[in-house]
Amino acid sequence: MVPPWAGAAVTAGPATAPAGVPPPAAPARRRVRLRLLLVAGVLLAAVAVLAVAGLSGSLVYYKTPSELVADHSLVGQRLRLGGLVERGTVHRTADGVSFVLTDGVTGVPVVNTGTPQGVFSEGLGAVVEGTLGGDGVFRSDVLLVKHSNSYEPPASGTGRPQEDTG
Repeated sequence: MVPPWAGAAVTAGPATAPAGVPPPAAPARRRVRLRLLLVAGVLLAAVAVLAVAGLSGSLVYYKTPSELVADHSLVGQRLRLGGLVERGTVHRTADGVSFVLTDGVTGVPVVNTGTPQGVFSEGLGAVVEGTLGGDGVFRSDVLLVKHSNSYEPPASGTGRPQEDTG
């Protein structure tokens, strides 16, 4: 026995839209794609702006002594100054330490309040944060000392670092 549908001829033809309804046009698809690309571009630009704004607030640069002396508009503004501690200029005071910071061309006298910690000494790099006075003296309340990355064990042989005397 043959099922009724087995003998019937099935014709498959192309699907046609009902009369009077045009098929979806290619320009409509392009507009949708263009809108998606536009939204994605706006979102990408927004993320980029937020990233740059976030980084610019956290990045802190420092001026060299030559840049500081050349720009008179920096007097009284809080900034960072970086350079080498000039040999023979370090003097301990009751309030801290004074020294000259140089970039090899120009030297700026620095008065730092507080006791310098760590390996602060002549000839090493340092970054100070403070303000330049009208008298040309940089008054600092933050002193960061640059040091080498190589470890040297204590010379005393005890295995313990000597106490920091400032």
